[in-house]
Amino acid sequence: MRLLAFLCLLTLVLHEAGTASLPGERKREEHGPEEGDTYEFLHAGNYALSLEDYGEVIDLSSYEEPADYGDQISEAKVDSLTLPTRTSPSQSTVVPKMPSSNLTVPRPTTTGLPNVQGSHGLPTCLVCVCLGSSVYCDDADLENIPPLPRMTTYLYARFNHISHIQAGDFKGLTKLKRIDLSSNSISSIHNDAFRLLPALQDLILPENQLAALPVLPSGLEFLDVRLNRLQSSGIQPEAFVALERLQFLYLADNLLDSIPGPLPLSLCSLHLQNNMIETMGRDAFCDTGERRHERRRLEDIRLDGNPINLSLFPEAYFCLPRLPVGRYT
Repeated sequence: MRLLAFLCLLTLVLHEAGTASLPGERKREEHGPEEGDTYEFLHAGNYALSLEDYGEVIDLSSYEEPADYGDQISEAKVDSLTLPTRTSPSQSTVVPKMPSSNLTVPRPTTTGLPNVQGSHGLPTCLVCVCLGSSVYCDDADLENIPPLPRMTTYLYARFNHISHIQAGDFKGLTKLKRIDLSSNSISSIHNDAFRLLPALQDLILPENQLAALPVLPSGLEFLDVRLNRLQSSGIQPEAFVALERLQFLYLADNLLDSIPGPLPLSLCSLHLQNNMIETMGRDAFCDTGERRHERRRLEDIRLDGNPINLSLFPEAYFCLPRLPVGRYT
């Protein structure tokens, strides 16, 4: 009986002792371990980790997941005159400034050429492109030759709607060396349009509607009048003889029925293919009065695509270094 009472008393004392230690344990758990204490964790491998293995203990008890305000709509009713309406961050609040429909963006110009007024009511170097002494007016919807700066050396006005060239279109352009008017609708050229151009070397007029040639400047070296409606009656009898520097004469794809002449001795290439030539004179290429004369420069003569039989005119080729290209049967 005494033994039983003793055991009961011992149990009560041990229970009180355990209960008294709980506040300390709770305090330790709330404030963390003191320096030198070690926590033992039962993990998958049943091994212990110390605080030395961690650089910092982060208290996540007060952590809350951040709210996503991107898709939320403000519930507060605010007067529109007081505060602006809230928009989603994904939507831009800046209204892009649209260019005016009446704004004209000028083409590049150069300072070397003055901007004279063109046929569009704008300076020529805004309608065209001026680079150095060259003026590029390709595909610019031109109906006339625009007024050009006096320093112009090269003019390119291809793929336009020019139908006539007037006497004063190139007046005063003493430095003009090349004119390229390919692929227009030119049907007439005034006789004085090119006459007073002392520096003109290249005149390029293919793919137009010319039936006759104007008076040509004496310094011309290259003449291209292919793919026109040029007739033999539209070429003056001595149109080329005074052109002592002419080297290339391209008259292919026209309506010529004879070989134009006389031809200058400077000529190197003569293209007459795809015309209506049926005959030629004995003096078409050579001087019949001088049998020893040799025309060494004229090596490229094309008469293919014409109805002429070249074998019928053997005496016309004695001065040539090569026979013309064409039909000999």
